[in-house]
Amino acid sequence: MFGSALFWFALALVFAAVEVEIEGRHGWAEKLPTWYRTTGFWARLYGFVLRGKPLTGYHLFMFFLPLLALHSAFFLGAPFTLAGEFRLLAIYAFWVSLWDYLWFVLNPDYGARGFRKNRVWWYARSHWIFGLFPLEYALSVALSLKLALAAAYFAGDWGIFTGHLALLGLMAPLLALAILVLGPRYRRWHTRMRERDDRDRAGIFH
Repeated sequence: MFGSALFWFALALVFAAVEVEIEGRHGWAEKLPTWYRTTGFWARLYGFVLRGKPLTGYHLFMFFLPLLALHSAFFLGAPFTLAGEFRLLAIYAFWVSLWDYLWFVLNPDYGARGFRKNRVWWYARSHWIFGLFPLEYALSVALSLKLALAAAYFAGDWGIFTGHLALLGLMAPLLALAILVLGPRYRRWHTRMRERDDRDRAGIFH
């Protein structure tokens, strides 16, 4: 179980680091060359579900990328079952919030201490639990548990649910490791790697 937790945590950590490299301090694709929508049916629906967050081309594709990757097992020989599908969705439901939070932990302009409502405009409309994290995180964990229950029901194996609980529990020490050790080290490396830039030597032309 620890190996499984370590894998999902490492995957979220890598996705978060990729987004830090892409977005910098400007979260929710604020400065990226992607489209932004707050009007129109789909944008309004997206904003309603995600508490006012704009729909962007970047997030549209980043939503499907890990979801499709999770389903790759079904195309590599694993048989498709409803239990398996619900189990994957249960992992995805909590994993996206883990990925989101690690973006702040790794980002030199935030860190865990900088993750506050008054600093994160795209969570400004959210209710924050004890001022520590937005309600969306708690809802994603609750949804994850419900999906794990569905997986256990369809498989007839309640060990799936208890295993999922164990998986979520193992994320706590891994998050502590990220906050106390990996985050500070990554932020220092992130700064050091920007002390020099070799674009002028890379043969770039337009």
